[in-house]
Amino acid sequence: MKLHQSFKAGALAVIATIGACAALPALADAVEGKQYTLLNPPQTQEIAGKVEVIEFFSYGCPHCWHFHPMIDKWTTELPGNAVLIRVPVSLGRPQWGLLSRAFYALQATGDLKRLDGELFNAIHQEQQPLFDEANLTAWAVAHGVDKAKFTEAFNSFAVSTKASHAEELSRKYQVEGIPKVVVNGKYVVGGNSFEELIANGKEVVKMAGGK
Repeated sequence: MKLHQSFKAGALAVIATIGACAALPALADAVEGKQYTLLNPPQTQEIAGKVEVIEFFSYGCPHCWHFHPMIDKWTTELPGNAVLIRVPVSLGRPQWGLLSRAFYALQATGDLKRLDGELFNAIHQEQQPLFDEANLTAWAVAHGVDKAKFTEAFNSFAVSTKASHAEELSRKYQVEGIPKVVVNGKYVVGGNSFEELIANGKEVVKMAGGK
């Protein structure tokens, strides 16, 4: 599986020799250099008092598309004191920036939950060119979103603020490739595969106080 550059680099730094790991019992706690690396400098959490899991992603990223069903399932399995925050990023691509606005616009209209996976599929499975406001609006309307509400939200100050904050977070968290998962503003989860990323994420959440 071909992953974005930073994800591959993180995986090499995170995972020990598979044969050696297989011979050892399961670890009680996540270990730096195996399940995670440390973000330097660490960042202040968005939500205080919770074990916070941040996923940096983009609808335009094919790896994020493949990862989405897995992290979506993990969300339903998180401990009661843990929360997932999804942060759409552009990585410097203006078209991906519009997809970030679409994420927050659908959130504002209340349609994100039902159309989240559908938007991924439309871009990567159906190859729809949803990289400008007109096509995104037409797609949303075709999927039952009120046109006026979507247009208002897409161009609103609130959505602009959230999209700008997402970009600011991507810089602070040194996001160079996606998907990227960080726990409590400092534990960068690694893995050689998405399955391993989820497994390691569960260990890191437990270590961070998830219960």
